Amino acid sequence: MIVADSPDPGGARLLAADAGGRIRHLPRQALGLLFRPDDLVIANDAATLPASLRGLHAASGAPVEIRLAAWLAPDDPLRFAAVAFGAGDHHTRTEDRPLPPPLAIGDHLLLGPLTAIIESLLDHPRLVALRFEGERTAFLAGLARHGRPIQYAHVPETLALWDVWTAVAAEPFAFEAPSAGFALDWRVIAAWRVRGVGFATLTHAAGISSTGDAALDQRFPLDELYRIPAVTAAAVARTQDTSGRIIAVGTSVVRALEAAAVGVGHVRAGPGVARGRIGPDTPLRIVDAIVTGVHQPGESHFELLRAFADDVLLGRLSLMAEAWNYRTHEFGDSMLIER
Repeated sequence: MIVADSPDPGGARLLAADAGGRIRHLPRQALGLLFRPDDLVIANDAATLPASLRGLHAASGAPVEIRLAAWLAPDDPLRFAAVAFGAGDHHTRTEDRPLPPPLAIGDHLLLGPLTAIIESLLDHPRLVALRFEGERTAFLAGLARHGRPIQYAHVPETLALWDVWTAVAAEPFAFEAPSAGFALDWRVIAAWRVRGVGFATLTHAAGISSTGDAALDQRFPLDELYRIPAVTAAAVARTQDTSGRIIAVGTSVVRALEAAAVGVGHVRAGPGVARGRIGPDTPLRIVDAIVTGVHQPGESHFELLRAFADDVLLGRLSLMAEAWNYRTHEFGDSMLIER
């Protein structure tokens, strides 16, 4: 399967499967014409943090790269779960990156202007809990100066922060780009408004998509924070009352909405934590369709798609995506799957 090699893949396409199993190949701009009046599209408006930090392991002097993966506590902005690598950078495939030097509780990591302390080891040589020294304001300033977007070898050029922000990005809150949102631009959103299709947002701390270690990847996604505005919760209820459909832009939106579900068709406004995986045995109470990237079987994102469609349909989609050279990864093409 061909992968995207640029954050601006011109001529992006959409592989759309409706509730009856019919599959269509469309230009991605056709999203503006696909939904019905009274449907509601919900996107993740989290901007992406510069969550990759390179530096030194103080005890050994060895180089490290720390990729922040999740906040450990909703009320503590300085404590994170993180994935640690040894020497190298994104030009090396994640699968081939060396382990970090042996880490121990209390070790200091010197990450540019920031110092982090290992609080605990999370049962894998790469996965740690850490806390940054200092105040929140100083931490954010240091992160802005020294951090880089997390990226992978399939995009060789170094990405700027704005490359990983979607058109609706607002508060920096995600550790990797909520990349399904790259399918949206203001022309598509304007087309929905003209057609009477609703549009709303929530904020979800989308986490790391891959660590390069198959066993560790099975533990993802980690618990992820989200916030649902009252206006979005009201829009969900209104859509339910008018028999409209809820279309989630991305797996992070599905996780947030289903975590916040109150019965069928209603969600709680406010903050929350999305826990665990969504998969084929998960009953969806809120979301009727998903706009997503092109994912590979076995990935947590693909497992979530199994809550929307059976393996036969997903297999057909995968085969068609491969045959038509659909681009994978965060800057690739898109799929629309109706439940």
